[in-house]
Amino acid sequence: MTDAILFPGQGAQFEGMGRAWADHSSAAMAVFTQADEVLGFSLSEACWAGGEDVNRTDIAQPGIFTCSVACLAGLGEAGPTPDDVRAVAGLSLGEYTALWWAGVLSFEDALRLVRLRGEAMQEASEACPSGMMSLVGTELAQAQEIASSASEHGICAVANRNAPGQIVLSGDLAALDAAESIASELGVRRVIRLSVAGGFHSECMRSAAVQLADALAGIEMNEPRVPVVSNVTARPIGHSAEVKDLLTQQVCSPVLWEDSVGWMVGEGITKFLEPAPGKILGGILRKIDRELEWTSADEPVVDEEVQTS
Repeated sequence: MTDAILFPGQGAQFEGMGRAWADHSSAAMAVFTQADEVLGFSLSEACWAGGEDVNRTDIAQPGIFTCSVACLAGLGEAGPTPDDVRAVAGLSLGEYTALWWAGVLSFEDALRLVRLRGEAMQEASEACPSGMMSLVGTELAQAQEIASSASEHGICAVANRNAPGQIVLSGDLAALDAAESIASELGVRRVIRLSVAGGFHSECMRSAAVQLADALAGIEMNEPRVPVVSNVTARPIGHSAEVKDLLTQQVCSPVLWEDSVGWMVGEGITKFLEPAPGKILGGILRKIDRELEWTSADEPVVDEEVQTS
């Protein structure tokens, strides 16, 4: 039994992601085949062939989305249904997968949007040398103080509120250098520079937000069949009319992940499923509340005696 599905975002990608599901299930393989056809190039090869392509923002984002959809297709009847699930949420990019599962976006529209989003964010990153860093062992007020002081050197802002003691800053490289020095002076336990293309969820991505808003204008949205918790508000999206504005805001706004999980827990939700790829959200979930139940579907469980297509 699953109360909620948590969909992974960028950073969960790895070489070969989704291949185990495609080999295990014809339904999962069909998802990758469809993605290749919709995009007009072999996304599956980019995900499975090895090399650094899978870590490019413009490949990682559609790749992660397709991998999560393929995983759920591979689960088939053993997977969650709208009757079981009380809410869905996705970390950054994962919000698009959540909107697909909730029926707000079609697979084709969601896939094209995340490909465009990835391209636009890659372009913004190349135009504005920027990055992200995690502050380990700090709380929000201190992180905001660090970002405010460092912003004298350029864009610097809180980008992700993931879990207690785990806050991510985003901004210009010069501002992040300053923030790292300030954090050290304030006794922050650990500062980790993240391996990302640029300063996501900050004003460094403004040009990407403009491109995404233009693309979203022509997309048809349906009403959600289950509540979708927004990264921007940490509350369910009320109507499909709100989706375009929230997805546009999300590119430059902080991801309120801890608050999003907190809202679900407040509604009595305690059992979470994380589809492929990876198990990052499960680790974050345990930092928020170790009593919560979490199941990973990163790879299929194969019965050696009875295998299905």
